[in-house]
Parts: sequence; C-alpha cells; structure tokens
Amino acid sequence: MKPYPLLFQPEMKERVWGGRALEQFGLTLPEGPIGEGWMIGDHPNGTTKVINGEWAGLGLDQLREQYGKDIFGSKGFSAKTGRFPLLIKLLDCQDDLSVQVHPNDDYDRLPQGELGKTEMWYILDAKPGAKIIYGLQDGATREQLAEAIADNRIMDCLREITVERGDSFYIPAGTVHALGAGVLVAEIQQNSDSTYRLYDYNRLGLDGKPRELHIEDSLNVIAYEGSGASHMKTNLSADNEWLTLARSPFFITEKGNVKQEWPLRTSADSFVIHIICDGTGSIRWADGELPVKPGECYLLPANLGDYTLTGSMTVLRSYLP
Repeated sequence: MKPYPLLFQPEMKERVWGGRALEQFGLTLPEGPIGEGWMIGDHPNGTTKVINGEWAGLGLDQLREQYGKDIFGSKGFSAKTGRFPLLIKLLDCQDDLSVQVHPNDDYDRLPQGELGKTEMWYILDAKPGAKIIYGLQDGATREQLAEAIADNRIMDCLREITVERGDSFYIPAGTVHALGAGVLVAEIQQNSDSTYRLYDYNRLGLDGKPRELHIEDSLNVIAYEGSGASHMKTNLSADNEWLTLARSPFFITEKGNVKQEWPLRTSADSFVIHIICDGTGSIRWADGELPVKPGECYLLPANLGDYTLTGSMTVLRSYLP
C-alpha cells in the first residue's frame, strides 16, 4: 500500500483543569472538562486510530505491527517498550495544573513497561498575564523543598514565568513544572503517562476526592542541580526555514512559517509529525494532496519521501534524532 500523511481520531481526556477550547479546532468533545487531546499515541491509556485514507480504522499499534519500519523508520520504536516512541497532545488549561515532575527512563519505581517523560510545550494561545511554573528557585535543595511542602509553602521554592503565544519550553525529565490557567498548548513528549504530583492547590478531583500526591517519588526524581531545561521566544526571521525549539535524545522539534511552496522529504530513519498551529494550506506528495487546518496533527510515514507544504501557515515539525 502506498504511504500517505496520516490523520488520527484523538483520544479525549477529561481533566479537572480542562475546558472546551479544543472545540475551536473543529474537534468533537465528550461531555465534561476536556483537558487533553491525545492526537497521536500508542499507549495502554490511549491509542489513536487513523481516520483518513486506506488505513482508516487501524490503530497506531496495528500500523506498528503490520508495517513497522516502513512507516515508523529504523529509529521509530522505543527501545524499552517496542511501541511508538512519542505522544502528541493538545492541552486546554482552563485552570492551573498540579505542580509536578516526571521521572527519566531509569527510575526504578516506574510501572512495568512505562517510560520516563521528557517533553516540550509550544504555546498556541495564552490569555493576558497567563503564567506557568518552570523549575525551582536557584539553589533550592531537596531538604528545603521537603520542608516547604510540609509547611504548605511550596510556591516559595518555585519559579513563575508569564507566557504568551509562540513561547516554547523544553522540559527534560526532572524539571518541576505546571501549566497555568489560560493557556492552549501543543505538547510533544515521550510515550509516557507518568506524572508525580508535588502540589495540587488542595482541590478535589473529578470524583470529589482529593487528588493523590506523590511527594517521595517527586523528591527522588527532581534534578536539583538543573535538568537542562530551556525556553525561548520563537519569532521567525524568514519563511520556509526551520527554527529548532527542542533537541533531545528522544525528539527534535522545529517551527516554520509556510509562505510559498516548501519542498521537504522524509528519511528512512524516522517518521515526521506536523502540527498545524495556525493558517491554512496543504500537504502534497506524489500520490495526492490533503488540505490542512489548525489543530490537525499528521504523521508522515518514513517511506513517504518527497512532499511539499503549501499555503500560509505556521507548523511544528517533530522527528527522531
């Protein structure tokens, strides 16, 4: 079967901090506060299915099993789990997320078959004054943080940053972080659902009970001497050129503005994921052309080869290093 750009049915996740903002992308949401759209994923907690073309109806796990390296590329599998290595999300934060941290792959208390979680955020939209928590105050130690948690003053140890549309944040495992109310985010991450909560504003979960905290695990995995986290403004100086937002052992993510035809190519090493941030255009390849719009996330098979982006739009491109 000839390869083509794959679009998936998102797996929607109800979250106490979520809302309805993902509807602006034309997505159909179930009832309730929807915080996460898992746009491309192959995880026990959510596996997306193709909704376009000849592979419609197949899950990402089935594509992996049937076509393997042809679609994913020679590097396109987690060495630990054998699954698709990334998870692509859109996040609607109508309220503050919990203060949290993620482990790396080597943490010995990870659930069986689970990965650590290095991730990055691209701010698609932000209300004026919206903030995130991004790292500890300089010099904060495990002992100081544990004492602050016990005294209910953890916020004294955390750094807050005001964000705006177009900001990018790289969040290696071990970085304390939390998205704040009023942001809409594209997230590229390892294929993991491992989160340790340090603090959750003493609120109740969707079940009416206090949400679980993971203080000991959190204190164990925080990178107190620095995790390599970085953030940047992403104003582009030219069209049809890539700006690198994140370069990690697990993914590379770049941003580009499409203003005229932009010829590109996949490689045998890795699939390519394109997230359409704004504007409209198309993806054209040897056997067809697809119109694309904001909020859509496409997986381009490693064996697709030459393709062209057209139109006037901002896109993110992610692939494996």
